[in-house]
Amino acid sequence: MTWKPNVTVAAVIERDGKFLLIEEETLQGARFNQPAGHLEAHESLLDAVVRETLEESAYHFVPQYLIGIYRWHSSESDITYLRFAFTGTITGHESDRPLDEGILQAIWLTPDEIRATQARHRSPLILRCVEDYLENKRYPLDLLVHYD
Repeated sequence: MTWKPNVTVAAVIERDGKFLLIEEETLQGARFNQPAGHLEAHESLLDAVVRETLEESAYHFVPQYLIGIYRWHSSESDITYLRFAFTGTITGHESDRPLDEGILQAIWLTPDEIRATQARHRSPLILRCVEDYLENKRYPLDLLVHYD
């Protein structure tokens, strides 16, 4: 058996001092996450984060910077994730758009509210990505090269 990490993308979006999170149903109950998901075949990382943000929050997202690349191993699922976290701007919202199955709501929380809800985070990456954003970690998107 060949081991490989699950590649995921996440959008860290701040507006008026609050961050966009989604609340989703998991096997462990309702949990918070950034709009995030798995990279699909033949998809660029940027296309993936735009798609996942729209599907999970109904917000149109334009990535502008890479915040970081994170490796996390879930002992519960025995899965290793390689997460690419992006920040950028919101260009619109489809308030009547149905959200992905399992998504309970999109919600805006302050950093303090995010810290206070750590027990309900899907992974430790949620807070870490917010903290890295608050520390002004921003890397140019041209670090990422996608060959068709």
